[in-house]
Amino acid sequence: MNFQAVKAIYRYELARFFRTIGQSIASPVISTSLYFIVFGSAIGNRMQDIDGLSYGAFIVPGLALMTILTESVSNSSFGIYMPKFSGTIYELLSAPISAFEIILGFVGAAATKSMIIGAIILITARFFVAYEIQHPLWMLGFLLLTSVTFSLFGFIIGLWADGFEKLQIIPMMIIMPLTFLGGSFYSIHMLPGIWKDIALLNPIVYLVSGFRWSFYGVSDVGVGLSLSMVALFMLICLVAIWVIFRTGYKLKN
Repeated sequence: MNFQAVKAIYRYELARFFRTIGQSIASPVISTSLYFIVFGSAIGNRMQDIDGLSYGAFIVPGLALMTILTESVSNSSFGIYMPKFSGTIYELLSAPISAFEIILGFVGAAATKSMIIGAIILITARFFVAYEIQHPLWMLGFLLLTSVTFSLFGFIIGLWADGFEKLQIIPMMIIMPLTFLGGSFYSIHMLPGIWKDIALLNPIVYLVSGFRWSFYGVSDVGVGLSLSMVALFMLICLVAIWVIFRTGYKLKN
């Protein structure tokens, strides 16, 4: 294992994160705080309780996870896309460093950034909404799994994209709608008829449900099923990245 190379990539990516602190930290925290103010404090007081929880407390895990998920995709996709854009990816590929070490450096840094943002958001939420965390270790576990899994997914997007438009299209056209429809703002048991079954096809439902369980002990689907779905998605991402590095698709042309 070339730890020096992994450390160099990791530190470079984190340094870029802290150089643009306004965009990388302040922007998502302010955006999520507005959700807490509008849906948690203003509208939440007029909403009925869900699963015995106030509406404001109910949406805290979903909103935090929504930001963590989108930031994971954004950080890792941009992190690997820039070396491609500038051409320095060829220096990286010709250096004595394996694909695993490259992934470890970029994805590790992206997941770390997302967990920092997630922690700041949960601290900020305390100023607007009262919430509890019944299972803190499980909460950290879900936070880590989500950050790593969607950083891997973002890494694939960054490798696939050959322009800034493509870099944004999947997060905006697929990830964001799935996140809004994934139970961040409601329980899927509130959906009528067939829509509840359709919602179960959305992988974000399992993430939000498992993360919410770690806070309050309530969930839309079983915790074991949530963990299985996250592990399955992570495995799919790892296989896709392995194929990309194995074949050189979008890397060597």
